[in-house]
Amino acid sequence: MRRTYLAAVPEGPPEPGERLAAIDVGSNSIRLLVAEHDPQTGIKVVDEVKDQPRLASGLAESKRLDEFAMARAIRTLARMREVAERRGVRRLSAVATSAVREALNGKAFVDRVRREVGIPLRVIGAETEAALSWRSVAHHFPLGAGRALVADIGGGSLELIGAVNGLVELNQSLPLGAVRLTEQYLFEGKSRTREVATLRKKVRKQLKRAGRWREWSNVTVIGSGGTFTNLARMVLARRGITAESVHGEVVKTAEVEQLLEWLCSLSVDRRRSVAGLNPQRADIILAGLAVTAELLSLVEARNLTVSAFGLREGLLLDMIGEAAPKADPLRAMREFVDRCQGDRRHVEQVRVLGLILFDRLADAIGADPSERPLLEAACLLHDVGQVVSYRKHHRHSFQLILHADRLSFTARDRYLVALISRYHRRKGPSRKHEEFTRLPFEEREIVRRMAGLLRIADGLDRGHTSAVERVTTRLTAEKLTIRAIPKQRGADLSLECWGATRKGNVLARLLHREVVVLPAALA
Repeated sequence: MRRTYLAAVPEGPPEPGERLAAIDVGSNSIRLLVAEHDPQTGIKVVDEVKDQPRLASGLAESKRLDEFAMARAIRTLARMREVAERRGVRRLSAVATSAVREALNGKAFVDRVRREVGIPLRVIGAETEAALSWRSVAHHFPLGAGRALVADIGGGSLELIGAVNGLVELNQSLPLGAVRLTEQYLFEGKSRTREVATLRKKVRKQLKRAGRWREWSNVTVIGSGGTFTNLARMVLARRGITAESVHGEVVKTAEVEQLLEWLCSLSVDRRRSVAGLNPQRADIILAGLAVTAELLSLVEARNLTVSAFGLREGLLLDMIGEAAPKADPLRAMREFVDRCQGDRRHVEQVRVLGLILFDRLADAIGADPSERPLLEAACLLHDVGQVVSYRKHHRHSFQLILHADRLSFTARDRYLVALISRYHRRKGPSRKHEEFTRLPFEEREIVRRMAGLLRIADGLDRGHTSAVERVTTRLTAEKLTIRAIPKQRGADLSLECWGATRKGNVLARLLHREVVVLPAALA
């Protein structure tokens, strides 16, 4: 018998840098997440392993876990234990959800896992499963105000968690998992369009019976799990976007319906080649999207937001306890600047000045409030390319931001921030650049506006001394005058004003006015 992890788990909260692991034994997939305890961010991902032994295969009919499926799952868990050991994991939490929970031989499977693999597998109830998923989502999204509905579609069940002002008021577990519904209603060789229509009617009835949905009309919907991440990747592929992360992506309800209709016209083999879809999920994606479409219709939601995190991260946060901090996008950006050996003092100064300029000039340049966070991100990240080389660091910044794995941007926002950062120096946005011209007109204008402000803010700290306290602006029919006010009385700001003036060309074209930057005493 192998010694279990429980015997080696230290008492008390984890130490900073201690490695933790979480395993989620689901109906379709088994997933391992290895992370370090980071006092600043909560967890720092070290490794991930995923396999799809399809543990719930045949469960709906036999009420038992299939012997071959259990054997596949045990082999997967053995590999995951080896990965955890090699990664130096000291604490591991492994849980099983609906498939093992419902199977008549579920306890026998748990005993086999402990005996053969040495992992103490814990079967959790639907309420605990939902609470862990909620904790993960609440860690990454600001859900303290208004109504939010979190949906987690697994292989065996659909977990629904509804919250009002951050307090959970709805907790439902329904037998609407993608594997279960596929086995019950979708049969290869028959008309997929008719079968999916029948399935949707069944799903609709079960959802309607589950709660008073009028109270959740037009609510913010957040989707967690493989159905939603695959949905987002397929939608982005159809938009012509390749993204490594889909966390935070927004998918329109119309896009869900269109995608489901199209996939119904394809065989399983053809679905395996659909861009953005995991081939192993090709046979169960129709059921997952059918549930998604019916849920969105029921609550009259125009779109949903995708979370790339779920139960495993909830387990890790649970191990850390109350000390786990909220996710902070600005903190992640600052950490990225530090990893790129950036000048934090400089970029923080550019951020302060850039936001002052935005607040003063947004109306004049036609900027929307939603553009402010893009400018803030670009102010912090514009110089990361210097870790590669100074000479073309604006181009290197563009590439590094596009591929940074810990920055929580949607694909669209990531690309805009990368382009705004790319244009903080040299001549600015140009139709000669393919990266710029591929954008639709509205987004090109966002890049022009925010790059125009970033260039001035960057120039106002040309010497990297943070000498400027703040700026004032005066806009006339002929010109924009920007006054630079020093932090220390009598300080020489000639370098800063020169640096900003020579970068004023983009803003000048936007305003159709001359841009002049002067020290406050001379303005």
